[in-house]
Amino acid sequence: MDQDKKNTSGRGQRDLKVKVKSARGRSVSQVRWLQRQLNDPYVKRAQSEGYRGRAAFKILELDDKYGFLKPGVRVVDLGCAPGGWCQVAARRVNALGDKKNKPKGSVLGVDLQDVEPVAGAEIYQLDFLEEEADLKVKDWLGGTADVVMSDMAAASSGHKQTDHLRIISLCEAAAYFAFDVLEEGGTFVAKVLAGGAEGELQKLLKQRFTKVANVKPPASRADSSEKFVVALGYRGAP
Repeated sequence: MDQDKKNTSGRGQRDLKVKVKSARGRSVSQVRWLQRQLNDPYVKRAQSEGYRGRAAFKILELDDKYGFLKPGVRVVDLGCAPGGWCQVAARRVNALGDKKNKPKGSVLGVDLQDVEPVAGAEIYQLDFLEEEADLKVKDWLGGTADVVMSDMAAASSGHKQTDHLRIISLCEAAAYFAFDVLEEGGTFVAKVLAGGAEGELQKLLKQRFTKVANVKPPASRADSSEKFVVALGYRGAP
């Protein structure tokens, strides 16, 4: 254990040297962001394990806790760029079909922008808020979904309360989309920001699901106000 700590310390020192060299011409905020990235263990794990970003570990940790990404389930990932959540889902639901003794699932990702292909997932450029987007998704998926998940965040305005209201609104829109495409018993997972305006969203989800939990996975940075709502056991349309 002491040796591991020693090695980790050494890597941190080497990263710091890289950070100092690359600080020229950068703003203070850019230097801070670079330093955080260089010293973030989740960033390093994402690179070593082939994920497109540290956010992949958030859905991994949520699934480890609640177990909604089972082999054979059908998943819709809203706002899927850059594709890390799709990567996790494809592996866990056996969308690649590499687990021969397990049922094969499917993963469908949608985003406003183009997303590089993800092995085992189908990616479409789509605004999930547009009319009949739910019908398109069910057509592409070949039926209803077992899981709808979202790591979307509205564009930052720099004003904390405004950003909170924007992401709650986006999360509510994702929830209503989930109501249209989820199979009974299904799961909805979405990012929210703590800030006091999420009461109506919680009330809505508790009406439609048998269990609603609010979680801050270890991969979420301690200084971030983000948390995730995990709604299990979709009751279906009222």
